[in-house]
Amino acid sequence: MAEVNGSDGGVQSLERAFLLLELMAEDGGEVPLSRLAAESGLPLSTIHRLVRTLVARGYVRQLPSRRYVLGPRLIHLGESSSRTLGTWARPHLSRLVDSTGETANLAMLDGDRVVYVAQVPSRHSMRMFTEVGRRVHLHCTGVGKVLLAQLPAPTARQLLVSGGMPRRTPLTVTDPDELVARLPEIAEQGYALDDGEQETGVRCVAVPVPGGPSMTALSVSGPAGRLAMDAVPSIVTLLQDAAAALAAELREDVPRPLSGRSS
Repeated sequence: MAEVNGSDGGVQSLERAFLLLELMAEDGGEVPLSRLAAESGLPLSTIHRLVRTLVARGYVRQLPSRRYVLGPRLIHLGESSSRTLGTWARPHLSRLVDSTGETANLAMLDGDRVVYVAQVPSRHSMRMFTEVGRRVHLHCTGVGKVLLAQLPAPTARQLLVSGGMPRRTPLTVTDPDELVARLPEIAEQGYALDDGEQETGVRCVAVPVPGGPSMTALSVSGPAGRLAMDAVPSIVTLLQDAAAALAAELREDVPRPLSGRSS
């Protein structure tokens, strides 16, 4: 019989299982059960039981070292979640297109790349277009740079090195140290520009979505001749308003922390 008494009268076993998955995701690597016990406050016997079930269902994988990592079955759930996120974002992207006249995008960090999960194109016949699902480099895109700026400098540099920094145009920065040195300014101003670094003649303005379930950014992109530099401050304001509204919607769907972890 399912165990009840979780927060809001939910099923406590499910709450605890999701807590363990979230802790594994936050850790980002191989996790021993002892660390899960220390971070969750749950008894080791409870963790053993829950992890065995998660392994059997393919949501967690046990390594030869007897440590645990997230399993391949979560990939399908992640893809479905990305599509759902794109659906939520679409009204906000449409309003950005109405306000700016240019293409609006939603992207999220995906390992050492950034992936576009939603887009509403400009209504101009000449417009910017990036396929939804396309993974691009971090160093030469507005969304990539603004997400890098949210990370500790060593982590950002590691992602740049592992992902590579190919030269896309004469303006592309290809030195990881040079780009990492620019990240504090991007973090302070709250937005990043791709000014012809990914594609000659294209300008992109990007801001982070604060407090989302994953590292996510919104952007507006268009030909540099139409998306002028003197329009950037007003576009940043529109993007930040849209990001705050989207973040508020996402927070409404985030459950409250599990109570009574030590029980």
